[in-house]
Order: sequence, then structure tokens, then C-alpha cells
Amino acid sequence: MKKPILKRLLRYMKPYLSILVGALLSAIVNVTLTLYGPILIGRAIDQIVGTGQVNFVKLFPILVQLAATVAGSALFQWVQAYCTNKSAYETVRDLRIQTYRKINSLPLSYIDSHAHGDIIGRIVNDVDQVSDGLLQGITQFFTGIVTIVGTLLFMLAISPVIALVVVLVTPLSIFAAAMVARLCHKQFIEQQATQGELTGFVEEHIGGQKIVKTFAYEKHAQEQFEEINGRLYQSGVKAQFYSSLSNPSTRFVNNLVYAAVAITGSACVITGQPTVLTIGQVQSFLAYANQYTKPFNDVTAVVTQLQTAFASARRLFDFLDETEEVPDKQDAAALTNAAGQVDVSSLDFSYSKEISLIENLNIHAKPGARIAIVGPTGCGKTTIINLLMRFYDADKGSICIDGKNVRDITRASLRSVFGMVLQDSWLFSGTVRENIAYGRPDASMEDVVAAAKAAHAHNFIMRLPHGYDTIISEDGSNFSQGQRQLLCIARVMLVDPPILILDEATSSIDTRTEIHIQHAFDRMIKGRTSFIVAHRLSTIKSADCILVMNKGHIMEQGTHEELLQKGGFYAKLYNSQFAGAQI
Repeated sequence: MKKPILKRLLRYMKPYLSILVGALLSAIVNVTLTLYGPILIGRAIDQIVGTGQVNFVKLFPILVQLAATVAGSALFQWVQAYCTNKSAYETVRDLRIQTYRKINSLPLSYIDSHAHGDIIGRIVNDVDQVSDGLLQGITQFFTGIVTIVGTLLFMLAISPVIALVVVLVTPLSIFAAAMVARLCHKQFIEQQATQGELTGFVEEHIGGQKIVKTFAYEKHAQEQFEEINGRLYQSGVKAQFYSSLSNPSTRFVNNLVYAAVAITGSACVITGQPTVLTIGQVQSFLAYANQYTKPFNDVTAVVTQLQTAFASARRLFDFLDETEEVPDKQDAAALTNAAGQVDVSSLDFSYSKEISLIENLNIHAKPGARIAIVGPTGCGKTTIINLLMRFYDADKGSICIDGKNVRDITRASLRSVFGMVLQDSWLFSGTVRENIAYGRPDASMEDVVAAAKAAHAHNFIMRLPHGYDTIISEDGSNFSQGQRQLLCIARVMLVDPPILILDEATSSIDTRTEIHIQHAFDRMIKGRTSFIVAHRLSTIKSADCILVMNKGHIMEQGTHEELLQKGGFYAKLYNSQFAGAQI
């Protein structure tokens, strides 16, 4: 599994190949200068024979070279770090952009069926983990490879025999690191998945704290949190335990390498067999033994970050591989100058194949018609809105706007002709003006104020500390539900679309304000096709046609008076609200 993940990560790094080449060249120069240091140190040691026998004439130039070598190594180490950081952060930036872009291309069904906190965790936490892993991985890879090759060449130049001793012991270090990595990989995957679950849980309960406290659910929520946190603890402990074995294991093997070099080198100095070495050369070899084994230690020291990065990358790529929303047809046309005629013919739809929802639905709305959709909860009212907007596609049948099938129209142009006010008001962190102008960012201040006045929001906005420049906190929590709804209505009024969808748009507004809003809606929807989903039947008395739904079917349709005269399902619904009758 790691190889495909690494291959995909490398594809993301391909645009920054020139920067990576710079990092590699800097690593080569840095390591070469670093490895040249022990030779100079060895030569310097050989000039120090004993007390009063130091050859300062030859020693001083060697020390100058050593100082220049150290300075040059530090410079190229900085260049390597700069190139490594730049390539890694550029790569991660692209990865995060693509991940966020993926959200906009996924069907709404995916967003509805997955924890939002887990999706957020993939974009934020998992990308950060990949970033840390890339930085560590690239640095250790470039430096490690160059160091291993360089030290081998330098050791071979001094003594092929001792170099052979080092090479023969090296596989033990690689074997130890590989075994530990295999043990902890599964644990890191489980750790990241559980972390995503915990993020989703916390995000949900922070957003719903009022409900948690209202139902005195704190104790149960705490127990659920501790259960997930406990699983995260267990997987984290196992992952850290296994990964912590890698560094001591490789260090033990590396110490064996160091001891073998020391013993063999000492024998060569004393006996001259199997090769003649000076004390300075032995000192250089010991330094090279440390340099040679250092990359193995460095890699195992960051194995936790590398394993976490691979687990996070896997979660990211699983997300990026999700099936996207069916793209627009190549010959899809843009819908312009829409008159607002809507025709739904023989439409079938269900969210799950096992459970049927809407069957053989037929609706005909002339331009400017006011269509109300009523019925008990779960009958399919909001589903019709989702289908009109192509948040979901019908299983069978067709939806046409001005005689054009919505599948033959680009989604962007289709949705641009709709203005929608939902029961759940959504505001983002920004000024009041920015929120109202969300659909028309270039709208003038006069247009924004006019829309707010039409929505009866202007008065309360002017009472705010900074008027239209007042900052709305995340999700609009510093505004009442009714105020948020008024701002959402003003947002739609500013866009002034040819077709309106009002899904319980006045459900959170007091009765007096609702009357004003209804007058505003009357002015706004005049000459425009509108679909009004409502539970309060008093709000749809003036509708041109009322569709009464139950279990995905239209049971009755007609005007308010016609349906009351029939004495059917609608009459029972109406009387249950105003006369206390039982359905």
C-alpha cells in the first residue's frame, strides 16, 4: 500500500522538480564537505605527535581548510533546508487546494452521509501530517543517500578492508528497521481513522451544545467521547510503542559497526595487517562509521512522523478518489433569460434503493405561478427542492425548465435562476453587508440596503454597533435565529432570481414580522415562479396551486378553497392546525 501512496505523493511534487534538484545538489555539497572534515581532522591528528612535537607549519593550513569546510557545509545545509521546505510546502498547498476543490465536486449525497468533522480533519489535520512527513522524508532521503554513498567512497579510499566490515554489518540495521515499520504501519492507519472519528464527534457536539445541555446529555456525551478517546489512546500507544523500538534497534546495530571498525582499525595500527593505518586514519574511519550509520538512525527517529504521514496520505487519497458528481454533458447549454416554467414528468426518486420515496411525480408550473407543497414530515417536500436544484438526480422521469431538460443544462446556469431560502439559515464569518451580497459580491451599498429594507431587516441592522459593517461570528451565533433568517431572505432578494424556493422560510420569525415578510414576498414573487414548502398552512392560502403530498405521492392539488371544499387530506391537515381536529 505504501508504494502507490508514495508514487502519488511524488506526482504532486513533480512540478517542483527543479527545486528538488537544488535540494539534492545542496545535499551532495553539504555531505561532501561534512565527510571531508574527518580527513582533515585525521591529518591534523597526525601532525600532533606528542608534547613539544607539534608541526604547526603543516597544522595551521589544515585548520584553515577545516574552518572553511565547516562554514561551507553550514551554508549548503541552509540552502538544502530552504529548497526542501519550499518544495514540501508548495506540494502540500496544492494537495490542500485539490482536497477542498474535491468537496465542491462531490455529490451532496456524500456530504450528507459523512461526518463533517471527519471531512474537516482530512483537509486540515491529515494534510498537516503529510506536510511534516514530507519535510522529514525529503530531508532524510536526500541527506541519507548522499551520506551513505559518500562515506562508503571515503572509507574505500582509506581502507577497502574496513569498509567491507561496515558494509557486511549494515543489513542488520536495515532488517531491524523494516521489521519495526511493518509492525506499526497498521496501528498508525487505525490511529488516524480514530482521530478523524473523534474530530467529527467534537465538531458535532460543539455545534449542538445548546441541545446537549437542553436534554442534559452531558454525561452521555462525555462517555461517548471517552470511549472514542480511549480507542485513540490504545491505537496511539501501540503505534508509539512499536515505532519506539526502531531507533534503539538500529542504534544497537550501529554501535556494533562502530565497535567492529575500532577493533579492526586498532589491529591494523598495531600489526599493520591486513593493511597499514595511522592513528589519524583510524580516527577518520571512526567518524565515518558514525556518519555512515547516522542516516539509519535519523530515518528510524522520524519513523512515527513518516508512518503517520502515510496513514494520513491514504485517508486523503481515499477522499480524493471518491466518485464525483456526474459532470455536465459536453453539449450542455447555459440557461439564460429563464421565464420560469417548470415541468416534472413521471419522476421517481429514492435515496436508498431499498426504500422507495417519490413515485410517478408530475408537476406543471407556468411562469409566475405560486406552487405550495405541503404534507407531513418525511413525505418528500424538501426532496423535490433537491431535485429541482439538481443536488440529486432523479432515478426516472424528467424535470424541465422552460422546456429544457435539466440534464441538458449546465448546473451553474440552472442554479443561478433559483433563489432559495431554507429553514436552516446559514451565515458565514464576515460583515452583514458581505453576507447579504453573497450572491452578488459586486452589488452596490444602495442595492444591499434596498434588499435589507425589502426583507424588513434594515431597522435591526441599523441598531447594530457598526450597522452593515458589523461582524457576524461563525454560523451567526451572535444573532437571533429570526435575525439570521431575515438576512438570508435579504440575500435572495438582492439576487432577484426568476424562480424562488422558500423552504419553511419564515419558520423562525414571529407572527408580526412574518406578516411583513409575506408582503415582501408577495412583491418579490410577483411575476416569478415560486415553490413554497410550508408546515404552517396559513402562509400558503394565496398560492395558485397547492400540492398535497404523502409518502412521495401527490394526493391532492388545487387552490386553498378547492381543497377545503373537498374535505380530504388537506382539509384535515388545515383543521388540525386551526380547529384542533385529529388527522
